[in-house]
Amino acid sequence: MQTEAQLADRPDAGATEPEMADDVIVDVRNLRTYFPTRTHVVKAVDDVSLQLRRGRTTCVVGESGSGKSITARSILQVVDAPGRIEGGSVRLRTAPRDGREAEVVTLTDLHPRSRAIREIRGRDISMIFQEPMSSLSPVHTIGAQIIETIRLHEDVSKAEARLRAIELLRRCEIRDPEAAIDSYTFEFSGGMRQRAMIAMALSCNPQVLIADEPTTALDVTTQAEILDLMRELQSSYGMAMMFITHDMGVVAEIADDVVVMFRGKVVERGEVREIFANPKHPYTRRLLDSVIKLESRSELKPPEAEIVEAQAPTILSVRDVGIHFPGKTGFMGKQFAGVRAVSNVSFDLKKGESLGIVGESGSGKTTLGRAIASVRPPTAGSIVYSGAGAPVDLAGLTGPALANYRRQVRMIFQDPYGSLNPRMTVGQIVAEPLKMNKVATGKALQERVADLLEQVGLPPAVMERYPHAFSGGQRQRIGIARAIALDPQVVICDEATSALDVSIRSQVLDLLIELQERLDLSFVFIAHDIGVVRYFCDRIAVMRKGEIVELGPASTVCDAPTHPYTKALLSAVPTPDPTQRSMHLRARYDDSAE
Repeated sequence: MQTEAQLADRPDAGATEPEMADDVIVDVRNLRTYFPTRTHVVKAVDDVSLQLRRGRTTCVVGESGSGKSITARSILQVVDAPGRIEGGSVRLRTAPRDGREAEVVTLTDLHPRSRAIREIRGRDISMIFQEPMSSLSPVHTIGAQIIETIRLHEDVSKAEARLRAIELLRRCEIRDPEAAIDSYTFEFSGGMRQRAMIAMALSCNPQVLIADEPTTALDVTTQAEILDLMRELQSSYGMAMMFITHDMGVVAEIADDVVVMFRGKVVERGEVREIFANPKHPYTRRLLDSVIKLESRSELKPPEAEIVEAQAPTILSVRDVGIHFPGKTGFMGKQFAGVRAVSNVSFDLKKGESLGIVGESGSGKTTLGRAIASVRPPTAGSIVYSGAGAPVDLAGLTGPALANYRRQVRMIFQDPYGSLNPRMTVGQIVAEPLKMNKVATGKALQERVADLLEQVGLPPAVMERYPHAFSGGQRQRIGIARAIALDPQVVICDEATSALDVSIRSQVLDLLIELQERLDLSFVFIAHDIGVVRYFCDRIAVMRKGEIVELGPASTVCDAPTHPYTKALLSAVPTPDPTQRSMHLRARYDDSAE
């Protein structure tokens, strides 16, 4: 944290600033936030300037590590140590409250722990985060957290604050807010948690709302609902909004102004239509090209491969699979009902095919993938594997036969950060399945690991490094190398690209396509991103509430869907063109029709 002396020592402290226009609420000028390390200084935010205007949405875009989130945290003076604001200024035009007139306050002149900055946080400027599960307390009710925020900034009784919290939950379209206010975070879905976070952020009627990747972890239909809600609330409250994202489709849908960041610097800024129609910086053009690339089928996959020929052998046959989680008694005797996660699912996976499984969170995609990977056995139906000669039913596999199956059916996980052991070197991570299955030892093992790393585009010299030294895309390449180490027949990708930036996403997908061609792999590709599935897969199965509601060639499902749910799913995908904003006109699926 900065001391008062450090604040005074900044070279530009107290410098005269130009006048702020009447509609500007936050004015960031030449902001610099640095993180000193043992060997060098990381310039996370380097000479950044931007303005947030009343009633307008400014989208700050860029890949991971570009400085978007640190810029937002610097505005509120909540930069984690050892980070420090080294220069520049952040000015806020406060709202007239409690008999006080509006004034311009330089936030960077305030101590991070001072009462003055604490009063501004939540009252004048509020922030919502990407993962509400880590931002909301798991041991306090949703209502208690909103009520505390209201009473922290306003002199109202607990009963008055509770009534306002209920109204905020209702305004954020949470069903039965009178009951929801006494619920805990874990009782809400991802979309409901984000709505609760928005309600808390709006509890004191702020002038500025900073949203840091608030929809990244959500499926497309929930994302569309949250974006609609935020747009409506902004219009009602007249707020300025700073929306941080790497999704150019979302930018096209909601932005008025765009600020593009790269390696801590602003490389381009402008009105949204101008940025999309005439991007000037190469980095902006690369971001837009990556989004447009995922709007159609990959050029690396020949068109005739989209429909797998009937004579191609079936490598995996799933028949009437059901997976049921029985009810249980939880903490303090609370009863949890049983869940039918998957019900009567059937499909065939052909040799060399990529089958996409899409659907909203809770549709049963990942549960089905884990059953295919033999992590969780199905409670009904059968999974028959034919990749090693005679067909074998997964339900009857034990011991060496099950181990052999797990060698031939491998999995790539969603989180490239959490799926790699931080205490193991890259060489040890990739070598682990080879050693466990006694495939190679000694020099042969080293050569095999080096070859696997080269296959995924990494130099063998990285074997002695640890995962923390790599970017998200590089870590996912390491995970892919580990997955193909045993020469599998089938690879299950569980949201394998959802945690990656869009430009890295297309690179990883292209790598998987090249490996598929070279190694004759079959893929079960689980995702909620329709663009990714359209780009990569030959066929698509759409899941809803544990069942497959539509199954067919990728082009047919994406361009001419027959099921109303598939149509709703596709219409919720934002179009990367600000002249064709249509998310508010999207099709809604009527649950009562089921």
